[in-house]
Amino acid sequence: MSPGRADQHNSRMDSWLTTVGLPVALGIVMLGLGLGLTIGDFRRVAAYPRLVLIALGCQVLLLPALCFGLVLLFGLRPELAVGMMLLAASPGGTTANLYSHLFGGHVAVNVTLTAVNSVLAVVTLPVVVNLSADHFLGDAASIGLQFDKVLQVFAIVLVPVALGMALRSRFPRVADRLGRPVKILSVVVLVAVILGAVLKERANLADYFLAVGAVVLAFNVISLLIGYGVPRLAGVGRRESIAAGMEVGIHNSTLAITIAISPALLDSTEIAIPAAVYGIVMFFTAAVFGYLVSRRRAPAEAGRGRTA
Repeated sequence: MSPGRADQHNSRMDSWLTTVGLPVALGIVMLGLGLGLTIGDFRRVAAYPRLVLIALGCQVLLLPALCFGLVLLFGLRPELAVGMMLLAASPGGTTANLYSHLFGGHVAVNVTLTAVNSVLAVVTLPVVVNLSADHFLGDAASIGLQFDKVLQVFAIVLVPVALGMALRSRFPRVADRLGRPVKILSVVVLVAVILGAVLKERANLADYFLAVGAVVLAFNVISLLIGYGVPRLAGVGRRESIAAGMEVGIHNSTLAITIAISPALLDSTEIAIPAAVYGIVMFFTAAVFGYLVSRRRAPAEAGRGRTA
């Protein structure tokens, strides 16, 4: 194959991955989320109203404001600044549920928060990103996520969740059987798309990590501390606070990356860089955080056991 034809072939492959692969992959991910949710997950809000309000307030209002301050403090380039705000506006994901389970959190609370926040994000995420783009880029129309794109986000994100929940409700055995294959398929497609984006920008990866590594780390640590500390200060139990800490502190970086590089939405690899770096950093910071709060919990429980 000649160099010219090879370039055309690679270009077509990149185009197919971003225009077809990304929406399909995101739809599969959201379908998998829906397969694991029930109406009861949303009804559970009534059992933890104060915690849900506190956690969602931190997630939707406090974190974007703090992230905006960090972006200004670190002086990020406009595209990277928008990428950080996109990350801050992204809801928690299944990784938060896993970490909560590993470190003694109340997993049912995680499921509830993920369910509610995923629905809220359909509205809040475009608002945060548009305001950020208008502030940092000057011309919000230069990127794809405008208010007239909300319906596209709705179709790609919320409809598959609703379909998954409908399957879970009507055909629970089918949902159980589909759960694992859907997760595997979504991981395969997403890895292919994200690797394609990484390879395209491989020459700049070290620079990007240097540019956003510190702010990503600071944002992740602050998110974890706020997610755990604010509920504790409000008198919420430790297990529930651990769950809130994981939910607020572990953002869905996969969703942020997909929105950033999808041509139908933001169509920018550079905007995806903060979420990509965050996706690596948060595995370690969340593990350290989980270990520390677990160590604090263990002596307290041991003390109660001796006095009993």
